[in-house]
Amino acid sequence: MAGALSPLLPPFTHAQEQALMNVRFSFSDQNFTATLFDNVSARDFASMLPLEVEVSDYSTNEKIAYLPRKLNPEARGPFPNAAPGDLCYYIPWGNLALFHGDYISTRDLIRLGRLDGGVTPLLERGTYPMRMTRIS
Repeated sequence: MAGALSPLLPPFTHAQEQALMNVRFSFSDQNFTATLFDNVSARDFASMLPLEVEVSDYSTNEKIAYLPRKLNPEARGPFPNAAPGDLCYYIPWGNLALFHGDYISTRDLIRLGRLDGGVTPLLERGTYPMRMTRIS
């Protein structure tokens, strides 16, 4: 039956896999970029940029930064292939989550994009002012 309907249905794609734009992050002496995915929540985040926030360590696997307002939650998870280097938004607390360690995707997370050059900059421990700007 599914074979008979397949010509009528668009192929399944993850909108989160398509690139939207690049963002530069700067804190302490760390500078790195991330590519945002093309989803409603990532576009909402991009509309806030440039932005200055405070970034700090949370648990052993992520850095977090609170945004000045909540993002549109339409692209909420869970999503496949959660991995270090993901840039996410945690809906209940209204914060960015920059993962440098393993984590589990849940319904309360939105994957906004991925870090471009690895997670090493996130390993700098501490709390710092962080600037985020669009670069494309």
